[in-house]
Amino acid sequence: MGLTLALRLLRRELRQGQLLLIVLAIALAVLAVTGLARVSERLQLAINGQASRFIAADRIIESPQPIAETILALADKLQLRRVDSLQFNSMVYAGEAFQLVTVRAVADGYPLKGHIAMIDGPADGLPAVGSLWYESRLGGLLGYPQSIELGERNFNMAGEIAQLPDAGFNPFASAPVVLMRLEDVASTGVISPGSRVTYRYQFAGDPAALADFEAKVKAELSSSQRWIDPTSGDSPVAQAVVRAERFLLLASLLGIALACAAIGIAAQRYCQRHYDVVAMLKTFGASAVQIRTIFGLHLLLVTLTGVCLGLLGGLALDAAVSAFLPPSIRVYDAPLLRPLLLGCTTGLISALMFSAYPMLRLLRIPPLRVLNGQLEGLTPGMWLHLLLSLSAMTALGWIYSRSWALTLSVVAGVLLLALLLVVLGLTMIRLGHGLGMRTTNPMQLALAGLRRRARQNALQLVGFSTALVLLLTILALRQDLLQEWRQQLPEGAPNYFLVNIAPEDEVPLKAFFDERGIEATAIYPVVRGRLAAINGEPLVSREQAEAEGGRVGIGRELNLTWQERIPANNELLSGKFTPDADTVSVESGVAERLGIGLGDKLEFVIDNRPVSVRVTSVRQVHWETLQPNFFMIFPPAALQGFAYTSMASFHLPAERRELILSLIKGFPTISVIDVDAMVGQLRDIVAQVSMALSLVLALVLCASALVLFAQTEAGMVLRQRELAVLRTFGAPGRLLRLATAMEFALLGGIAGLLAVLVSEFSLYLLKTQVFELKAFLHPQWWPLACGGGAILVASLGYWRCRQLLQRTAASLLRAD
Repeated sequence: MGLTLALRLLRRELRQGQLLLIVLAIALAVLAVTGLARVSERLQLAINGQASRFIAADRIIESPQPIAETILALADKLQLRRVDSLQFNSMVYAGEAFQLVTVRAVADGYPLKGHIAMIDGPADGLPAVGSLWYESRLGGLLGYPQSIELGERNFNMAGEIAQLPDAGFNPFASAPVVLMRLEDVASTGVISPGSRVTYRYQFAGDPAALADFEAKVKAELSSSQRWIDPTSGDSPVAQAVVRAERFLLLASLLGIALACAAIGIAAQRYCQRHYDVVAMLKTFGASAVQIRTIFGLHLLLVTLTGVCLGLLGGLALDAAVSAFLPPSIRVYDAPLLRPLLLGCTTGLISALMFSAYPMLRLLRIPPLRVLNGQLEGLTPGMWLHLLLSLSAMTALGWIYSRSWALTLSVVAGVLLLALLLVVLGLTMIRLGHGLGMRTTNPMQLALAGLRRRARQNALQLVGFSTALVLLLTILALRQDLLQEWRQQLPEGAPNYFLVNIAPEDEVPLKAFFDERGIEATAIYPVVRGRLAAINGEPLVSREQAEAEGGRVGIGRELNLTWQERIPANNELLSGKFTPDADTVSVESGVAERLGIGLGDKLEFVIDNRPVSVRVTSVRQVHWETLQPNFFMIFPPAALQGFAYTSMASFHLPAERRELILSLIKGFPTISVIDVDAMVGQLRDIVAQVSMALSLVLALVLCASALVLFAQTEAGMVLRQRELAVLRTFGAPGRLLRLATAMEFALLGGIAGLLAVLVSEFSLYLLKTQVFELKAFLHPQWWPLACGGGAILVASLGYWRCRQLLQRTAASLLRAD
């Protein structure tokens, strides 16, 4: 009997359109999760795939000694592709000339991602046995010999490397790179027990297999071993990928929150429409079990209908979006099972948890409601509804993002926002109490309507404001992220770096640039030194600290510089940069890691001489910018007594690349580092991220529109009764139309004002705690939010009420 009545009720209400809102809300929640998960996973795969070219693999393990055979066996079992390599420093000789180089010895299959760029085009394979490929600057340093001596063997200089895919961005790398085959290393006799060698194991393969490999291996690595993926480190690529992934997760969570809010509003409206039906069923003798069965099955059928429509919509969204994606992204095919499971889970959890409280109220309706339409029965407090809603949002957020930080941030923000908006909304609405007593013009009638429906309007204000807050947050965050990336890579950004500039070459180099119209950046002097002690306490290596105790230091020499002022890409967090000779400015990350604060005394060893300075400022360094950055910056008077070399950077268009050869020949001791390929790849990643942000924004817009529509729909029954009464007492249609539009405009304007205030606060938290961006206000959004909110809500509300406003008093009373 229950199933039969539930099916009959479903068919009737589907025909009448009464279930349209709740079905659409559930479908949108499922569509947002399914489609967005599918699209965002495809985009994340593409972004990570592009970023993988910067490390020539999907994952890398670096170790000072060979890793365990069990790890390599696991990689083989998971069918991961693998390339082993060695990296070490050695001297090479060409006649009387010699030079320290970084040797990269690689096996067949290198690189797993990307390609080796040679001077004359992409490389085909690897150097032949007995041959080397060398970095361009090595040829200039050695006079372009035909062969060089490395250890106990001579090698042919077979090819000139323009760019290795995993060269990274390190303008301080003074030793040029040579590439050789791994099987040639043994014949050189360079590697012996105790040699400082870095073993590199590069892996690539299926994302699921890589995730399984990471889960099993990463925790087993020792402190001296490094796990590297495209998001590791402070490189521009890593920062761009991490921020893109965080934004996609955040926007998805906000989209889910909006869709769940729409489900809650629609479920409340659904239950209110059935209060009289439940009262009638109880009057005719239906038991509580029968009523629960009927409406439980009815809600389940509605949910399944919405879930099915949402899954189809999500797949259609993915297909439509994929058709417009470039081939370089379309080739990445994300697994389909996870988005489908996430969509089903979202639909079932959101429908159950957000409908539980309205259903409890529905089942508590007393039979006497047949005689007294105002009775609703005793129900649990709103705390239960809030608890269930927050639990559902938390569960969905964690299931989707697997990030407690993002999930709890969204949940806490929604909770705080709801409480704040209820208080502010009730306060602002009740300000119209005195004015609302007279209804001689549209504005007074609108204020009277706000006062009569103070509770309902406060809830509507929460819904409107929530939608606008999330919309403004996504809009502003998307704009700020893209602006940040464009600032990192402006047109004309330096694409060549010069290192090892001798002091006597600075004036001739400047003349070289001036003669050819090349604009270069400032010259940064570089001195190498070791941080030896902090406040008189000696620093030791991590291994020494574990064995003997002591304060851990950095463990390597630092590149130190001096400047007259803080560089533009640095932000002063505390203290003041002073010109005194015994002072230093410290980067915030290393200051936190080593426990350095203002006023601390640091002792360096430079050229075997001690240098003591005190910390007068702490800086935040934007490592993601393609600029020279330093942990320690001294005033000019502090280090000018030491021998130094300098570095600079400049931009050179592609059509003028022939000048690089003139530069190398004119200044053979200066090392030229080409980062043009890196800039191009990074711009490709930013373009893909921009597309992803736009797609996510479109889905959040749809979710926001549905919440606004649901909130407007929720008050239609009460508004219809009021219009019937006002029409009966002779209110003209023009007055009612203007009053209705003004009432919705007031709600929208107040919602916009509150939304912009809360969104600014939310943006501050997100930028400083999640995205590591500089926080600032967006005054341009304030008038747009208030005016846009008023226009949007007024248009939506008037459009929904237009048919009611055109009807006569008799037709309104009959419909009621």
